[in-house]
Amino acid sequence: MGKWWKQSVFYEIYMPSFKDGNGDGMGDFAGIIAKLDYLTALGIDGLWLTPFYPSPKIDNGYDISDYYNIDPGYGTMKDFQSFIQEAHKRDIRVIVDLVLNHTSSEHQWFQDSKSSKNHPKRDWYIWRDEPNNWESFFGGSAWEYDKASDQYYYHAFAKEQVDLNWANPQVKKAMFEVMKFWLEKGVDGFRLDVINFLKVNDSYKDNPYDAEKNEQNHLFDKDQEGIFPIISEIAEFVHQYPDKFLVGEVGSEDLDILKQYSGNNKLDVVFNFNIGSLGEFDADKLFQQLVDTDQAYDHAQIPTLFFSSHDMSRHISRFGGGEERAKLVATLMLTAKGVPFIYYGDEIGMKDWITDDITKMKDVQGLLAYELGIQSNQSHEQALAVANDKSRDKSRTPMVWSSHPNVGFSTILPWITIPTNAYKINVENQQNIPDSMLSFYKNLLKLRKGHSSLKSGHYDLLRIEGEMLYFVRKDSIEKILVVLNFSEHPKSLDVAAFFASDVKMLLSSKRTKLESGNLVTILANEAMILKDDGGDDSVKKRLCSNL
Repeated sequence: MGKWWKQSVFYEIYMPSFKDGNGDGMGDFAGIIAKLDYLTALGIDGLWLTPFYPSPKIDNGYDISDYYNIDPGYGTMKDFQSFIQEAHKRDIRVIVDLVLNHTSSEHQWFQDSKSSKNHPKRDWYIWRDEPNNWESFFGGSAWEYDKASDQYYYHAFAKEQVDLNWANPQVKKAMFEVMKFWLEKGVDGFRLDVINFLKVNDSYKDNPYDAEKNEQNHLFDKDQEGIFPIISEIAEFVHQYPDKFLVGEVGSEDLDILKQYSGNNKLDVVFNFNIGSLGEFDADKLFQQLVDTDQAYDHAQIPTLFFSSHDMSRHISRFGGGEERAKLVATLMLTAKGVPFIYYGDEIGMKDWITDDITKMKDVQGLLAYELGIQSNQSHEQALAVANDKSRDKSRTPMVWSSHPNVGFSTILPWITIPTNAYKINVENQQNIPDSMLSFYKNLLKLRKGHSSLKSGHYDLLRIEGEMLYFVRKDSIEKILVVLNFSEHPKSLDVAAFFASDVKMLLSSKRTKLESGNLVTILANEAMILKDDGGDDSVKKRLCSNL
């Protein structure tokens, strides 16, 4: 089989928040199994699951205490294997999150490591007599003092997430055994968390300070020399198993860095934060990132397309413009060149949650920001505002299945607050409404499945005029024009410039019919997908591409 993932649409399930199947207020495998038919009807091809291993959940599972089991809150190994079987029955592939660069401080490896300076596992982690100035990405020092051994250990994130020493061959061997275990359980690949943090510079020089950005420049603690041979070894090992897929989270928006991690003998794809993490909506910036990425990537590389995740604000809240703009962004994600990743709930238009009560906050990143704010003499209100900005809780609230109690997510109150305005935006209300967000996603996914150029075509044209972004995807079979008018005003487009024959509208976010004639009016905030209506598919008038 070819590289199936190149034509697939993935759906991220944040494990605690998708569906509670056993009535304890937290999502689990029984809940996901119960909703596989929903996911099939939506039209997704693959699932990405966030961590489900035993964990103290300081960082909701990204602090793993046992790589070889299932956290009891999510079910049993039997439940996991039933889930894999049921997903595969429906032709849904499953990739799982794997954290290779750090473990929980409660992992037995670390307990052994800290027990004595002479323990064989002491060198499995990074210990120093004196800390340098490296900062944790969650705030504060990246070094934690261990009184018993009078040394400091390194943690790039929370102090309970202790970085492994990948310079030790035993660590590498142990983590390859972990990958082997789950591959043989039937997973279809891995999403490798913060994979560019696997190595640190063994000079331990202080990181410089970037005065312009008012933050530390992490020059010596990520993207270090020696990481790419490890990446290649991981890729070679995983790809010994047929049809497996490797996604890397590379914590950078720098395209020159991102592109080094994927391609032949590397990861299959990396998350393109240069495209996906735009803070505020800017059509020109978005367009330029699409162009730059397409120019930078070689024939063996393909970008990823996502605009929400468990680590960021949902795009419907971040970008503004309500449901109209959200439909435009969805159209871009599912028709542009790349592998799309839908975040659970975006298909119904779920929005961010901002708390007015710090005791309701769950995310370690937000809580640490609040604590540091109070320590620096901020008021409660100031510290809470910073905490809400840093917190990732905003996009982690329960999936809204219905307007029933607890939004149909659970029979009891869930692990995290249900926003008071959440009940109106739910799956049940949108199922059979033709212009609902859910119906739009279904139609987009169905359209994508039926047109090869939208899955594997190249850009024949990629252009922006004002706030109207449009592109042509073309392969040996067909050519399709996608027009996205992010403007508040209608725009005219001469479709005769793209097609020699009459055109037909495959999909619009605002209408069901297209007026006759070559000059098409694209409505304000409208997404439209057009194709020639048979006949000669040659271009009547060749437009110069920006690529």
